[in-house]
Amino acid sequence: MAAVTSAASLCPATGGLSPSSPFGRKPSSSSNHRRLQLQAATVCHCRPARVEVLDRREALLGIVLAAVAPAFAPANALAAEATELQEGFSKYEDEANKFSIDVPQGWLIGAGESSGIKSVTAFYPEQTPDSNVSVAITGIGPDFTSLKSFGDVDSFAEGLVNGLDRSWQRPPGLAAKLIDSRAANGLYYVEYTLQNPGERRRHILSAIGMAFNGWYNRLYTVTGQYIDDEESEKYRAQIEKAVRSFRLT
Repeated sequence: MAAVTSAASLCPATGGLSPSSPFGRKPSSSSNHRRLQLQAATVCHCRPARVEVLDRREALLGIVLAAVAPAFAPANALAAEATELQEGFSKYEDEANKFSIDVPQGWLIGAGESSGIKSVTAFYPEQTPDSNVSVAITGIGPDFTSLKSFGDVDSFAEGLVNGLDRSWQRPPGLAAKLIDSRAANGLYYVEYTLQNPGERRRHILSAIGMAFNGWYNRLYTVTGQYIDDEESEKYRAQIEKAVRSFRLT
């Protein structure tokens, strides 16, 4: 199975979301500003990955970031079912990994893996692959029994975004800004932006959940992203709906 590596860079943008979405409130003003060292994950071949159980918060948050740049493989390589829905979406159900997500009709489906990640499934429009939604699954240690093992949603979100932000360096590095954080549907939702110097800003919408498959705990990271420009903005509502629709089954 050949994998086509995505060259998507890290970065998101601002943009209002509907009040009914999980991203519809202001972030908490918590004073927790601990910095976390994130490890970058390298996209590699589309082979079954060896499960690496991680037990450090820094590594786990690095895996959250890894979903931003998944590997893509042909859609016919996937053994999951997509059921047509109304309003231009199809329900994608992965029975093996026990999740479902509503995906815009006509979007391509890819699969791959990254270092430390068990699997990555990505959904993206053929014309604009930089706008996409991906689901990354990671094995985590038994000491992480629930999302609260990472702290509440606001401290988790601030730790993630503060760990990414390098705008304070001289010369400035990657700028990260937290837009929103909320817990709902048994998931953590985090919205933030990333922008490398001289590059366009990227908007990130994430949903993070946990489940036990009988052998080990698994961290699910759903990441929707689009570049903050007029062309990519048209995908915002679709990406928001897809991320919001994710459920563990």
